[in-house]
Amino acid sequence: MVDHLANTEINSQRIAAVENCFGASGQPLAVPGRVLLGEGILTKECRKKPKPRIFFLFNDILVYGSIVINKRKYNSQHIIPLEDVTLETLPDTLQMKNRWMIKTSKKSFVVSAASLTERKEWISHLEECIRHLLTKTGRQPSTEHAAPWIPDKATDICMRCTQTKFSTLTRRHHCRKCGFVVCADCSRQRFLMPRLSPKPLRVCNLCYRQLLAEKKEAEADRKQPEPIHSAIPGYEPSSGDDSDKSDDDKTDQWPADTEFYTSEVSWSSFHS
Repeated sequence: MVDHLANTEINSQRIAAVENCFGASGQPLAVPGRVLLGEGILTKECRKKPKPRIFFLFNDILVYGSIVINKRKYNSQHIIPLEDVTLETLPDTLQMKNRWMIKTSKKSFVVSAASLTERKEWISHLEECIRHLLTKTGRQPSTEHAAPWIPDKATDICMRCTQTKFSTLTRRHHCRKCGFVVCADCSRQRFLMPRLSPKPLRVCNLCYRQLLAEKKEAEADRKQPEPIHSAIPGYEPSSGDDSDKSDDDKTDQWPADTEFYTSEVSWSSFHS
């Protein structure tokens, strides 16, 4: 299907339409050989609460963003190279059904589909694209994944000291290494993790000690400097990396009463 659609006018029009919806805030998506295979709305488990996000599956990347006006305007574009993706099916919860985790070296997060069928379709298409890319490049599947952030509402107390209670004055923080929800006293340290960011990131005290020990051990074992290679080159970090003020904190304009779990409605479509 990819070979059939690669150089067609309909594929070029579809990609151009996606670029137009993201506008100037998005990166160009049209490159030789790239094919838009499918699109749809998935519910993403964000820091504060689950939110709808638009997802576009290409044969080499997964693109998602926030919905301003469906099919007309999106923002907060994120681009994920599929070579870096690993999938994990998850059980249902009371809040989210048909869940799975998208794991990458830079960011891991949970999404859910409107139906079990849609989840199967998304996972099937994603796995096929990943398998094709790894075969083409000769790379091995990624084994290093960023920890997913535990949602704020999952705990009312710090998950490290188990003493500090969160309130309007005592805010929650996330350790970038383990994803735990922690208090300020338990996450005063910063550590440079080049795989995640060029700047030192907030980590909890336990992860800081572990990272420091690993760094000292690596320095002791290192006999000569090794060249630094970017795990997945070719994409600017501006739209793909999250900071403390991530897109999850922005106001969505999606209707509050939208039902995402009705079996009668299909939220995703894959092109043939």
